[in-house]
Amino acid sequence: MAYLKKNTDAEGALGRTDPLVPDYPNYATALAVQTLVRAQMPSWRETVAPMVAHLRALQFTEENGWQRDDPAYVAWGMGTDRRTPPNAGHLDISMTRHVLQALAAAGVKPVDPALVKAAVFVERCQNYDPANPDDLDGGFFFSTVVLAKNKGGYEGKHPRSYGTTTADGILSLLAIGRGPEHERVRAAQRWLTSHHQPSGTPGLTAAPDQRWIAGLRFYYAGAITEAYQALGLPKPANDMLALQRADGSWANSEIIVKEDDPLIATTLALRSLLGK
Repeated sequence: MAYLKKNTDAEGALGRTDPLVPDYPNYATALAVQTLVRAQMPSWRETVAPMVAHLRALQFTEENGWQRDDPAYVAWGMGTDRRTPPNAGHLDISMTRHVLQALAAAGVKPVDPALVKAAVFVERCQNYDPANPDDLDGGFFFSTVVLAKNKGGYEGKHPRSYGTTTADGILSLLAIGRGPEHERVRAAQRWLTSHHQPSGTPGLTAAPDQRWIAGLRFYYAGAITEAYQALGLPKPANDMLALQRADGSWANSEIIVKEDDPLIATTLALRSLLGK
């Protein structure tokens, strides 16, 4: 806890101690908020308050010049600084999911404008049309802005759904107050449960670069376990125990998203085995 406090800057952000190389500040700050809330150390509310305020300030809202028609509207990006149109930078459902979970953990209610507005971006990342629920598959894709990062490729104009993003999408919907019985949550659940595979990220067989199937396997294992747990489903099968190394750690042989680092892979593997 002392380390987190020491590395929080004056604006309430973590991951910005190196001015030249920001280290995913929105991820870092959002995860720190969730850690502090769970630890319940003395004065944790006072510690978390500036972090929550900082995350709020970085949402792509009207206050920062963004309008509903903008693809970046009400999402969260990397968190290096406030973004104003037209420069959205990188943003996606994963970073947005972690921020939404942090806000919810800190006590921000679903009626709060930040969460109400966030629904626009979250729903835009879902292959789902409430008026025609059978037309699309109900899964999620990565981003409305960095289109080349939608790792499943495209089916016509629609980005294909895949596993990590659909787990992130479910967790985002739950964080903004959509219950397990909400039609969007149910649609995403159907996609995830019908496509799950224990040994890699589903939905990427037609991907331009199929390295992502293995490259995201630890993130996927952790995210789907968390999603299943949040939905009250039995823990999904995975192959984590078979992959554990002699020293007790895990590491991915595929380096594409740094899961070859045992600190990353082991953390995600434990989440997949133990739950949230």
